[in-house]
Amino acid sequence: MLKHRIFSGILMTLIFGGLVILDGWLDGSATAAGGDDRAVQGTILTVLVAVVVTLATVEFAGLAAAKGLHVLLGPGVTGAVLLSTAWYWPQWFGVPLHAYVLYVLVFALLASVGAQYRRYGTDGVLANCGVSGLAVLYLGLLAAFVVGIRVELGLWETLMLMFVVKFSDIGAFTFGKLFGRHKFSPRVSPGKTWEGLAGAMIVAMGTSLAFAVAFGIMSWPWALVFGGCFAVIGQLGDLTESMMKRDAQQKDSANRVPGFGGILDVIDSPLVAAPFGYLFFRLVI
Repeated sequence: MLKHRIFSGILMTLIFGGLVILDGWLDGSATAAGGDDRAVQGTILTVLVAVVVTLATVEFAGLAAAKGLHVLLGPGVTGAVLLSTAWYWPQWFGVPLHAYVLYVLVFALLASVGAQYRRYGTDGVLANCGVSGLAVLYLGLLAAFVVGIRVELGLWETLMLMFVVKFSDIGAFTFGKLFGRHKFSPRVSPGKTWEGLAGAMIVAMGTSLAFAVAFGIMSWPWALVFGGCFAVIGQLGDLTESMMKRDAQQKDSANRVPGFGGILDVIDSPLVAAPFGYLFFRLVI
């Protein structure tokens, strides 16, 4: 289990990194000659985010179904995908970001009510429309900041955040398995320990420092702060999904990814970290 999780985690992170670098090479942001002068940035990443959010929404619907709730998949998936890619479309159409987001939310709300009426009538309106709205916000709104970092801030900042968060996950799991004795959230996730959190912070700070030095993103003291903060935030993201799984009495969201479970189990940490990453980069660099 430990070897599978470490191997799968590193492999997925490297594949993600390769796709983001290819994305940057195609739009010019990864090369000194190209600069950031292309009109449209982050196309491959946006497609990747849309695919992942689609799969994660289906898995979220499975968790909801275990509680007798129905995620209205048509408007739920469409709303989550449109919201998660919010930073991309203004590059093409010039629509203000805030207007785009507001109208996507309007669409998701009204389409959910319509889908509820067609499928279930008045039975479970509040529960089904409510859990569908949660799916759109949890997966769509949080994931939007990944694309936002890529479009507004850059290729290497995107990779720094993702590598720091995912490597901190690997560090937490490894240190927790090898040295874990003292649990810090037994009610939500009994497997998490303070020793695992310490391992997450060590790995995250090392990864953050390497990115900061290699690509000149920020000074080394800020890089250490970044690593320490996002190791903790990443664990909070994991605990957020763990609360949902525990409520649904499910160990994993699916069994798509060896050593992890489902797509939702893979992206839980980056989802919560992305909005804070956007804010951190905006304030510091």
